[in-house]
Amino acid sequence: MEEVDFEMKWCCKHVAAVSCRGRLLWVVALLAFVGLFSSCYNQSSPTPDAWDLTKRQIDSISFSTTHHYSQNYNFVVKADSLRLVCQAPDELPFDSVTVYRGDYVVVADFMTMPGDTVDSVWVKIARDQITQGWIRERAMLPGVEPDNYISQFIDTFSDVHLLLFMALAVVVGAAYGLLTLFRRNAMIVHFRDIDSLYPTVLALLVAAAATLYASIQLFEPESWRHFYYHPSLNPFALPPHLGVFLSLVWAIVIVGIAAVEEIARQLSLADTLLYLCGLAAVCAIDYVVFSISTLYYIGYPLFVVYAIFALKRYYQNTHCRYICGNCGAKMLEKGICRHCGALNE
Repeated sequence: MEEVDFEMKWCCKHVAAVSCRGRLLWVVALLAFVGLFSSCYNQSSPTPDAWDLTKRQIDSISFSTTHHYSQNYNFVVKADSLRLVCQAPDELPFDSVTVYRGDYVVVADFMTMPGDTVDSVWVKIARDQITQGWIRERAMLPGVEPDNYISQFIDTFSDVHLLLFMALAVVVGAAYGLLTLFRRNAMIVHFRDIDSLYPTVLALLVAAAATLYASIQLFEPESWRHFYYHPSLNPFALPPHLGVFLSLVWAIVIVGIAAVEEIARQLSLADTLLYLCGLAAVCAIDYVVFSISTLYYIGYPLFVVYAIFALKRYYQNTHCRYICGNCGAKMLEKGICRHCGALNE
């Protein structure tokens, strides 16, 4: 009887423990359920620093979106001089100060004057605390450039590249004409090339970059303008079309270095210099032709034709079948080795 009574007591305690544990689980589940729904209600708290912008700050953001620069942006004066009005454009009298070439200035303020028939946007720039004043944006932008080397390179390259390329083409063309008179067997990419794919690839990369550059100018000019004011050398930090263009520029640099090394390995010093001049002239002509023709939509089919022509010429005419018996350099045909001058018959 005692054993039975002990078992009954143990069973009652066990049932009670299970029952208590079950009630505890229900209580925990109920609290979690209530907490879950109560957490869905969040009394909003004031956030004065989250989009609590003044009208002036909103105007600055809007101006930066459309003009790609705003207050505290740094420029360098590239014009001979810029005349600044000391007072605001709607105030009298008009006292003025002047900033000169090479001066570093910062955008201090801007304003819009709808009644100005010349240019409604006025910008206040400052060289220092004393030399500061207002100028129309239309008069300011041609006379300044952003204070960074990439933008300055873009500015310089855009201003004089046609003249430089045409001058280079004329000089190299004259040099090749003289060489043809004396030697009759000048080396030039696409026509009488060395046994290396690098020069051909370099010319194609330049043509592709020029085509893409003109396409950006044609279809996305504002994105290029924003890149001009806020440049980057990282193609992954830019929009896709600008990233591809910058990748092509990096590829031109890398392939160009490889091409110079390969040309110097296969040719003598004099022929190397002349070949490089010819290669630069071809790349210059590619850039001018494709950057201009793409603006009229002709550059796209022209690039396809040019790529087929360049690759076909390479595979037809640049596979060397001979090796110099003296230095082991590759030769397109028998005769005098361009590398060491030995006669191979």
